Amino acid sequence: MQKTKNRWLIAASAVGIHISIGSVYAWSVFSKPLIDQFGWDLKEVTYTFSIAILFLGLSAAFLGHFVEKFGPRKAGLLSAAFFGIGIIGSGYAVDVGSLALLYLFYGVFGGIGLGVGYITPVSSLVKWFPDRRGLATGLAIMGFGFASLISSPIMARLIDSVGIANTFYILGAIYFVLIASSALYLAPPPAGWLPAHYKAAIESGKKELKVDLSQLTANEAVKTSRFWMLWVMLFINVTCGIAVISVASPMAQEIAGMTPLAAAAMVGVMGLFNGLGRIGWASFSDYIGRPNTYTTFFIIQTVAFVLLPLSGNALIFQLLIFLILTCYGGGFASIPAYIGDLFGTKQLGAIHGYILTAWAAAGLAGPIIAAWVRTTTDSYIATLYIFAVLFVAAFIVSLLIRLEIKRLQAANAQLSKGLAS
Repeated sequence: MQKTKNRWLIAASAVGIHISIGSVYAWSVFSKPLIDQFGWDLKEVTYTFSIAILFLGLSAAFLGHFVEKFGPRKAGLLSAAFFGIGIIGSGYAVDVGSLALLYLFYGVFGGIGLGVGYITPVSSLVKWFPDRRGLATGLAIMGFGFASLISSPIMARLIDSVGIANTFYILGAIYFVLIASSALYLAPPPAGWLPAHYKAAIESGKKELKVDLSQLTANEAVKTSRFWMLWVMLFINVTCGIAVISVASPMAQEIAGMTPLAAAAMVGVMGLFNGLGRIGWASFSDYIGRPNTYTTFFIIQTVAFVLLPLSGNALIFQLLIFLILTCYGGGFASIPAYIGDLFGTKQLGAIHGYILTAWAAAGLAGPIIAAWVRTTTDSYIATLYIFAVLFVAAFIVSLLIRLEIKRLQAANAQLSKGLAS
C-alpha cells in the first residue's frame, strides 16, 4: 500500500510556495535603486508591480483548470518555471537597462508564476484538512502576507552588496528551487481519506461529518448567484484594503498628525497585522463559520472607516488601521474554505482562480478611487466615508448569501429525505 503523506508537511510545502511568490509585495525595495541607476520615474517603476498583480489575477482565472486537470505537483512546477524565469529574466533586463523587458519578465512571466502558485496548493489543503479548512488555507496564505517582512531586508542587503541585477539572479534561483521542491511533495489525499482523530470522532458520534452544500465544476459555479456574492464581498474587502495600504502614510500624517518617520514605521507594522489576520481569522472561521466571519469583517470595517476621520489621536488611528488590515488579510485566507463549503472540492482550485479576478479588479480600483477622491476633495476623509458605505453594501451581501445557503440546505435535506424513503 502507498504510504499516506503527512498533511502538515503538505501545509509546510504550501507555505514554501507562498513565501516565495509573496516576495512580490516587497517590490518597493527595488524602486529607489532602479530610479537611481536608470533615471526612470516612480510611476514607470511602479507599473512593474501593477502588471505582476494584473497577471496574477488573469493567470489564476485562466490556469485554474490546469491545476485541477494536472494536479498540484505539475502546477507547482509550472509556477516555479514562470516565477523563476521572471525573476532571473528581471536581472537580465537590469543588465541591459530595458524597462520593457522588466515589464515582460517581472510583470508578465513573474505574474503568471504568481497566479498559478497562489492557487496551486489550496485545493489539496482543503482536502487534507476537512476538519480545519480555515486553519490550513490560513497557514499557506499567511506565508504570502508575511513574505515581504522576510524578503525585504534580504533584498536590501543583497542590492547593497552585489547590485540589482545579481540580486534578481540570486533570488530567482532560490525561489525556483524552493517552489519546485515544495511542489514535488504536494498531492491530494486518497479518495475518502479522513484524519484518524476526525474519523474516530465521527464514528463515535462526537462529531458530524461536514458535508459541502454542493459539488460543482468551475463553469457551473460561475452561473450561481452565490459565486457572484462571494466575488462582490472579496472585491469590496480588497478594494478598500488596498486603497488604505496605498495611502496609509500620507493619510496618517494628514488625519492623525503623525510625523513622516512615525507613519513609515506604521506602514511596516501593517504587514505584520496583514499576516496575523490571515492565520487568525481563517482559523477562527473554523469555529464560527465562514458566513459569520465575513459578516464580522464588514461590521468591524464599517465602524473603523467611520471612526478613522474622527481619530485625531495617533494611537487610536493606528489601532483602527491595524484592525482593518487583519480583516483585509483574513478575507484572502478565508475565501478558499468558503468556496469549499459552498461548491465542494471537485474543482476548488479553478473556482478559486475565477474568484481571484476580484483581486485583480480591486488592485486597479482601490488606489484609483482613493487618489481621485483625494484630488477632488483635497482630503482623505471623503474617501474613508465612501469606503464605509461600500462596507455597508458588503454587509448586506453577506446577509443575502445566508438566505441562499439556507435555501440550499433545505433543498439538500429534502433530497436526503426523499432518498431515505
